[in-house]
Amino acid sequence: MRVSKVRRKTKETKIEVELNLDGSGKANVNTEIKFLNHLLASFAKHGCFDLKLRARGDFKHHIAEDAMIALGEAIERALGKKVGIERMGDATVPMDDALVLAAVDLSGRAFPDIEAKFAKRKLDDLNSDMIEHMLQALATNGKFNLHVKVLRGKNDHHKAEAIFKALGVALARAASRSPRRREVPSIKGVI
Repeated sequence: MRVSKVRRKTKETKIEVELNLDGSGKANVNTEIKFLNHLLASFAKHGCFDLKLRARGDFKHHIAEDAMIALGEAIERALGKKVGIERMGDATVPMDDALVLAAVDLSGRAFPDIEAKFAKRKLDDLNSDMIEHMLQALATNGKFNLHVKVLRGKNDHHKAEAIFKALGVALARAASRSPRRREVPSIKGVI
């Protein structure tokens, strides 16, 4: 089972994450930020990950950032040595007016490249500038390449939600086990 638990406690936040990469899409998320709960539930549902995440803290900025740091660490731990995984995955996901591309390489090297513009300063109870920051924290602590590009869209809620759906699908594809792979998918022999 590719399961992990991460606890992160700082002077600002307390985060608990349980992740099953081979789940069925069940999410139990409570971050004190309703829109972040919604985004993480969409990520889990469309990636078929079982995700339990609890986050408490002083400011929404710290809660969102630390939740994504802990989730990135949980992804890295659950992947283990990465033997037999596809390693790379991508998804282009529509949501009404929005269309988003997400691509992942579970390379062991962090490289986030996010192109997402929002018209509004707030997405419900989450600052829109946090979306890029959260994705950077996730990729950096998960040690993977993450490219996200909002190809089109007018509704900011739809763009943000499509990002997390596409991320879930792309990550699920990259983390999936290939019946033909028996080794780590790298000519170096390690990731």
